Amino acid sequence: MSPKVGMGPVRREQIVRATVRCLAREGYTRLTMKKVAREAGVSQGILHYYFADKHSMLVATLTAVSRDLDRRVAAAQSRATRDPAARLRALVRACLDVAVRRPEFWVVFLEFWGEMVHDRRLRAVNAEVYARTRRLIARLIAEGTRAGRFRALDPQRAAVVVLGLIDGVSLQLTFDPRAFGVAEAARLCDEALARYLSVEDGS
Repeated sequence: MSPKVGMGPVRREQIVRATVRCLAREGYTRLTMKKVAREAGVSQGILHYYFADKHSMLVATLTAVSRDLDRRVAAAQSRATRDPAARLRALVRACLDVAVRRPEFWVVFLEFWGEMVHDRRLRAVNAEVYARTRRLIARLIAEGTRAGRFRALDPQRAAVVVLGLIDGVSLQLTFDPRAFGVAEAARLCDEALARYLSVEDGS
């Protein structure tokens, strides 16, 4: 069953968004092609035209969620100054905002991580997503070091630490939102990064 001309990208996005909702509501183990088709409002024939199985839907969903996060980060950085420290703070804040406004994104990551433990192909997809994010953070740290805003350190290794901070605080915001709000989370991250990167107060 071939889709109408020009409908391919629309249908894929429709199905991926439905998959996100199903994953957030029921998890991967209870996810079925039938449930996703019903959620997306398409026939199972249309669904199978785009995705062969749950595995391919999970990969497409993680890719879509990570790209959506990339866009949010890019938008936040575009509103910040060119100062590397400000752009790094914007990146952190964008990720924290997602944890509060779109908690289903983190559910997708958790479901994906649970499956990738036993699947080499899924681990490769996850590794690419994380490598891309570390490169982005490392570039900001390298720029900050050259500008004298951060202390001299290995940008790639520092990016691992920064991403670990973002992941840890974002997960807590997603699953224990009453513990602290996004504003406090951003302040805590700012303080931790200032101590780690030796950013001057008020930067």
